[in-house]
Amino acid sequence: MRNLNCDPVTKACTVLLLWAAMGVALPAQTFTTIHDFTGSPDGEYPYAGLVQGADGNFYGTTYQGGTRNYGAVFRITPDGNVTVLHSFTGAAGGSGPDGYLVQATGGNLYGTTLNGGANLAGTVFRVTQDGGFTTLYSFCAQGGVDCTDGEHPYAGLVQGIDDNFYGTTSGGGSGGCCGTVFKITPEGAFATLHTFDQTDGDDPVAPLIQASNGHFYGTTESGGEYFGGTAFEITSNGDFTSIHSFCESISCVDGSSPAAALLQDKDGNFYGTTMSGGEHLSGTVFKLTTQGSVTVLYSFCSQAYCMDGEYPGAPLVQGTDGNFYGTTPSGGPAQCFDEYYGYYCGSVFQVTPDGTLTSLHGFDISDGDEPTGGVIQSTNGKFYGTTYFGGEGSAGCGEFCGTVFSISMGLGPFVETNPQAGKTGTKIGILGNDLTGTTGVSFNGTVAVFTVKSQTFIIATVPSGATSGVVSVMLPDGTLSSDVPFIILK
Repeated sequence: MRNLNCDPVTKACTVLLLWAAMGVALPAQTFTTIHDFTGSPDGEYPYAGLVQGADGNFYGTTYQGGTRNYGAVFRITPDGNVTVLHSFTGAAGGSGPDGYLVQATGGNLYGTTLNGGANLAGTVFRVTQDGGFTTLYSFCAQGGVDCTDGEHPYAGLVQGIDDNFYGTTSGGGSGGCCGTVFKITPEGAFATLHTFDQTDGDDPVAPLIQASNGHFYGTTESGGEYFGGTAFEITSNGDFTSIHSFCESISCVDGSSPAAALLQDKDGNFYGTTMSGGEHLSGTVFKLTTQGSVTVLYSFCSQAYCMDGEYPGAPLVQGTDGNFYGTTPSGGPAQCFDEYYGYYCGSVFQVTPDGTLTSLHGFDISDGDEPTGGVIQSTNGKFYGTTYFGGEGSAGCGEFCGTVFSISMGLGPFVETNPQAGKTGTKIGILGNDLTGTTGVSFNGTVAVFTVKSQTFIIATVPSGATSGVVSVMLPDGTLSSDVPFIILK
């Protein structure tokens, strides 16, 4: 059952979810739809989630819409004001941006398009905060039917500590199968690091992450020893190790089809989701060690009518309260039926490190439908995300154009470093809120030299003698700490 107390103007809803069958009251939180997409000019169908920029605003992409209906890059303020930075032009200009953006240390945004480009196989692009646009690379550039350099990058990029970008393509590679891992410099110099051959994975659709050991980790949606997908490790030089093949048993109790990026916690373990498998064949939340051992923390559709959600395909984020937050594109407590797809509209959930799941919000089409991009926690403490469909923007989008939403769990502000690892003597960015009065910055207790660039951004130099740990920003009315430890690299 769902009881909503909504403001008809702001769309802010204080939500109290009650599991009648269990008799357990879940915590109250505030859900707000902050933007309904309309197709043109702001875009439609935001498949990926958001990234917080150094200016305190959020950046994202829409798969379609914009002024030419090939997708758009947008900026949105925390209170919902949208600016379109770029509308894709199709063909050589790229189309269908499906992945997350990444803001580089220099402030520019980098991303991928699934289609378009000079060879109609997708692109890597750069866009400045004032809308200047550059196509850095068009896939299938090496000719031939195999697209040995890869094709159709479904996922976004990650910037490594070497300032280069790393990503995956869902197809192509030597022999035409089964996707690749690549490296590209900020100027567009490209190298293929690994080609999947199905035995070590197939169809990598999730972004990579760079772990605390400097290596990259990722997933493939299919392939591997049991054809249920894989988790893998790869170095910046292309040294590749498959660390787990999903679907080890006939019933795939350990999960199947991991389509989301992994998350590393402070203890070095990884957490993620699978879209299928698990006890009820509707997906899982899992824990993965660096040695490849998987523990299923939660199997979805454990409750009647899948009120706890099903088929999670988005990455998790660990909140400052230590819990994990994510989305499911279907199921959920609202009991919402989507006439076009025939399933429920999805949910936002919280899961504790020991596997206790709480459904926080069930979408009902009017406030969104199919949240495929997951959520991020902003430095103001709130969570923000997108829905692929739904909202009230424009009936011309068929299933409506999608939304941007926020959820407040009552968590306080914090700071975030960009990047989250570095050597002593290097300059790193610190994102936060109301930082203009900063009186000091320290890395695990070691005082650092810093410059306040704006109320949302500080540049600090990693001090000599610093050790890995929390970054602290001292303000006149208190201290803000980083959400994850900063790793000192040798």
